[in-house]
Amino acid sequence: MSELKVDVDPRELGFDPDRLRRIDRHYDRYLERDLLTSWAAVVARDGQIVHATVHGQRDREAGLPADWNTRWRIYSMTKPITSVAAMMLFEEGAFSLLDEIRRFLPEFSQPRVYLRGGATNPSTAPAAEPIRVWHLLTHTSGLTYGFHHGHPVDEIYRRSGYEWGVPSGVDLAGACAFWANTPLLFEPGTEWNYGVSTDVLGRLVEVVSGMPLDEFFRTRIFEPLGMSDTAFWAEEGEALDNLAALYIPRPDNKRAIRNDALGATGRSRPAFLSGGGGLVSTAADYHRFTQFLLRRGELDGVRLLSPRTFERMTQNHLPGGFDLERIGRPLFAETRYDGVGFGLGFSVLLDPVKAKTTGSVGEFAWGGAASTGFWVDPQQSITAMFFTQLLPSSTHPVRPELTQLVYQALMDDK
Repeated sequence: MSELKVDVDPRELGFDPDRLRRIDRHYDRYLERDLLTSWAAVVARDGQIVHATVHGQRDREAGLPADWNTRWRIYSMTKPITSVAAMMLFEEGAFSLLDEIRRFLPEFSQPRVYLRGGATNPSTAPAAEPIRVWHLLTHTSGLTYGFHHGHPVDEIYRRSGYEWGVPSGVDLAGACAFWANTPLLFEPGTEWNYGVSTDVLGRLVEVVSGMPLDEFFRTRIFEPLGMSDTAFWAEEGEALDNLAALYIPRPDNKRAIRNDALGATGRSRPAFLSGGGGLVSTAADYHRFTQFLLRRGELDGVRLLSPRTFERMTQNHLPGGFDLERIGRPLFAETRYDGVGFGLGFSVLLDPVKAKTTGSVGEFAWGGAASTGFWVDPQQSITAMFFTQLLPSSTHPVRPELTQLVYQALMDDK
């Protein structure tokens, strides 16, 4: 068992243990009200765990408990891993951030931008600016998601089967061919919109490295970092048995109900290797990834990124230095836009007062559609993670609540 446990007296690292226990009491109330079926939270400082709890049932209907072996669909927590993969290739000189992606993905040679009209007959024009690598890393490419339900282009995606995934049998190359021939929401580099940019980035990794994305992840990231339980699917046997069931909220009372149609994700090898949202992982594995991030690209003597590259990844790259409120299109998630920028694969906290959070300037983070999330606070040397399996993440404010609960227990600022 990849058990996570407290390995130091929290007081030695500036935390009040009684206040940390508020985390458990708070999230257990979600279980009591049947709003979640399971949850896990891990908090660490200076690389040492000060709080670790896993409660509930990974499969309520089968009566199976959640534990540290539970595999969680981490959805968009895949994105930082794909971004790390791309920046590893950047460091090898494979491309520059300003390179046009059509150099590697010729299907994107002639992007067009939506002007007006409905999904069935939109008016478009040739893009004045090509999509560049940094546009993919920052979600400023003009690509979108079908599940946004906020724009005619979103509807075009949905009509073709690109909502919470891709049509059956379509691989990553096939999906990129569709997206390349679908209008962009805006001129690349002018706005921020959450979408399939990181999936296209994953395809870029494949083409540049000459390796399928799963093989690149396994050999270049997971094996070096000791993340042995992270993959695009749970293998038959113990790993599959430990995969948590997926739940959605009832429309009337938000109680969690099982959804096996969406829950099929992660149960077998997919044709589509989604660098934007396809991985299954354990809390222990992702804890190792957060420690790699906290240590600016190195863990246990294994360095995958230089400190300078990593620092640039966690700075705000949005046009004009603006925050997401100023330049971003509305999200489906419960997180705020005020005072939050975006780097190369992570959100970046620019102004805690504006964001109405107790976090620190420079804190970087991201989450997943099934209400999972993580953040890293370099200033205070803190990492925190939350896992459950309730889709969508906008259902409950579990991720901002974790920030509140962690920082109220911190008694010693650095």
